[in-house]
Amino acid sequence: MVLYEYPFHEGIRTMLRLEHLFERLDLLAARDDAVDHHFALATIFEVMDVASRADLKSDLLKDLDRHRGLLQGYRGHPGVDASSLDAWLVRLERAFHGLNQMQGKAGQVLASNDWLMSIRSRISIPGGTCAFDLPAYHAWQQRPAAHRREDLAGWIATLSPLADALRVLLGLLRDSGQAQRMIAPGGQYQQSLPQGKAYQLLRVHVDEASGLVPEITGHRLMVSIRFMRADAEGRLRPAATDATFELTLCV
Repeated sequence: MVLYEYPFHEGIRTMLRLEHLFERLDLLAARDDAVDHHFALATIFEVMDVASRADLKSDLLKDLDRHRGLLQGYRGHPGVDASSLDAWLVRLERAFHGLNQMQGKAGQVLASNDWLMSIRSRISIPGGTCAFDLPAYHAWQQRPAAHRREDLAGWIATLSPLADALRVLLGLLRDSGQAQRMIAPGGQYQQSLPQGKAYQLLRVHVDEASGLVPEITGHRLMVSIRFMRADAEGRLRPAATDATFELTLCV
């Protein structure tokens, strides 16, 4: 099954983008090749760009604190798994403490590193990190892989509190929904959303073998999904056939 997610507001959109970047960063930083570490650095700079919004840290801290209060209210309720509840509360507490201790905005510590910032200023220029442009960076790329991984681990560690907070909050959000099997007649599906309930995330699981790609649009009142299929040149065309999929709405 292939998963597609659609955020209903800008805050969740930012969180999903950052999660995507952190997943890519973990994959690249664990490898040995210098080119992989080059793109790991580029991803670190992307994280800094996305996380540069002044109120992101405070918003995440508020969400962590809100969830902590909500879950604490479930203590002693019948039918609640106490061990699972305690595990989530521990994760929330650790994420809140770590993010609260982080200095300034995400990447602020890295922004004071002149060597990193010299790379950041040129990495978006096509071919801008050639050896003749950045000889010190070229020398770093020739170092043993273990040394480069160690440097990357140190830089990534300054961003880890943000990554941990995102993992906890998105994990709670995804767990709030219940998957339902749906049919889209002729490849088209629409669903009205109940008023007074603020959904934050839509999740669609599609069978990989079907070759279908969902185009999702939505707002607080309605969700619309149109299933497409790629033609020989890779362009998406309406499938115009009945499609089955799993739909999850998360609050």
